[in-house]
Amino acid sequence: MTSSTPRRTVLTAALAAAAGTAAAAAPASAAPAPAAPAPSGPGLVDNRFWSSYTDWRCGTAAGTKAVAGRRPGLVLDVPAGRTEYADPHTGRTAVWEYATWTSPLHTSSVPATEVIASWNAHTPDGTWLQVELQGTYSDTTVTPWYVLGRWASGDGDILRTSVDDQTDGRSSVWTDTLAVDDAASGLRLAAYRLRLTLHRTPGTSLTPTVWRLGAMASDIPDRFTVPASAPGLARELIVPRYSQNTHIGQYPEYDNGGEAWCSPTSSQMIIEYWGRRPTADDLAWVDPAFADPQVCHAARFTYDHQYQGCGNWPFNAAYAAAYPDMNAVVTRLTSLSDLETLIRAGIPAITSQSFRKDELTGAGYGTAGHLMTVIGFTADGDVIANDPASPTNEAVRRVYRRREWENIWLRTKRYNATGKVVSGTGGVCYLYWPTEPTPTQHRTLRSVGVL
Repeated sequence: MTSSTPRRTVLTAALAAAAGTAAAAAPASAAPAPAAPAPSGPGLVDNRFWSSYTDWRCGTAAGTKAVAGRRPGLVLDVPAGRTEYADPHTGRTAVWEYATWTSPLHTSSVPATEVIASWNAHTPDGTWLQVELQGTYSDTTVTPWYVLGRWASGDGDILRTSVDDQTDGRSSVWTDTLAVDDAASGLRLAAYRLRLTLHRTPGTSLTPTVWRLGAMASDIPDRFTVPASAPGLARELIVPRYSQNTHIGQYPEYDNGGEAWCSPTSSQMIIEYWGRRPTADDLAWVDPAFADPQVCHAARFTYDHQYQGCGNWPFNAAYAAAYPDMNAVVTRLTSLSDLETLIRAGIPAITSQSFRKDELTGAGYGTAGHLMTVIGFTADGDVIANDPASPTNEAVRRVYRRREWENIWLRTKRYNATGKVVSGTGGVCYLYWPTEPTPTQHRTLRSVGVL
C-alpha cells in the first residue's frame, strides 16, 4: 500500500483468487504477439527473488538444504530445534521441529517506503512456514524481524495468518506490507534480508518445499493523477470469466462470502487461463449446489484469519503457485505500457485499484479496494478487464476508458466519497506464469523486473 493506513481499511470491497491443476501452454488469443518488450519505469520499483539452486546455496542455512532439479528449491533437512506455536485462531498449541534459511542482504536499487514479500511453496499436511523480513534504514539502523506471513497450503495444521501490531515507531507492518511510517521524513529502507522458518511434525521426514522467495521494494511518489499514456497495443486474451457476486452468501466464514471475493476470483481466472484447476477431490468439500466451486475453494485457501479476508496479496500469489509448475509474485508496475507489454506476450495481470463510482465509467460501483484481471486493450487503447464485481459470469468482461483506468490504478492518493484524502494502490499487481514460459514471455517478465 502507499500509506500507513491498515490494509483492512484500504481494501474493503470485493476480493478474488483461484485454482488449477495440470501444466499447459499459454492459451491462444485473439491476435498475434510480436514486438520487443518495453522497459519498466526507472527508479520506482526493485524486485529481488531467490529461486535458483545457486540462490538457495548462497543464503545462511540452519537445518535447511538446497535441492537441485528442474525446479530448484529449499527443504527442511536436519531440524535446528523444536518450538511451540500457539495458534491464535484455533487456540491450539503444538510443538514443531524447525529449520531456517536467511537470505543474503539485498541492497535495493530503490531506497523504499514500502516492501511486499511473496513466496512460492508447497506445505504438505504436517508442515507450514513463516516468512520474516529485517530491513536496514537509510541511516544504517535496522528494523526488528517482522513477520510477513505464517502460511500453509492447507488449513488443517495452522490457520494461515498475517500478524498485526508490528512496529518499531519508524516502520510498521500493515497485513502484507511493510511501510515507513513517515515517508516525508526522508527515511527509507535501503536494504533487507528475508528469513524462512520451515516447520514440521516432530519425528517425521516431512518438509515444506520453497521454490521462490523475494520482495518488491518501491518508492512511488504521492500523486492524485498520473500522466496520460498513448495507446500501444490492440489485443485481447481469452481468459475464463467468473463473477464473485454469484457467490454472495456462500461460506460467509471466509470474509462474508462472495461479495468480498474479488481477489480469489481474479486469481481463479488466471490460473485457469494457464490450464490449472483443482481436482474433484479438492472440491469435494464444496456444496454441490454451488456453481463454480473452484471460486469457493480459492477463497478458503487464500483466507487470512487475522486480516479476516481473502485479499492478502502474498497469500493469493502463494495459492496460485501451489498449482503444478506455476510461478507467482506480487509487484508494482509503473505504466499501462508495462501492462501492454505483458498482454502482447500473452500474460494477463491482476491489478488492484480503488475509486468512487463517478471515477470509472461503466463500473456502476465505487470501492475502497478491488482486484480485477486485465486481459487486453481495444484499438482505441481502452482497457479490457474481467471484472469479478459483475452480476453474472457473462457480464464479467468490461471495457473501461483508458485515461480513467490508468489513473485509478497508478495513483497513490485519492478523494473518497466524503471528500477525505485516502490512499491508492500505486500500481500493485499479481503476476502468475508457468515455470517454463516461452522465450518471448521470459523476456517480457524480465523487462518488468520479476525474472
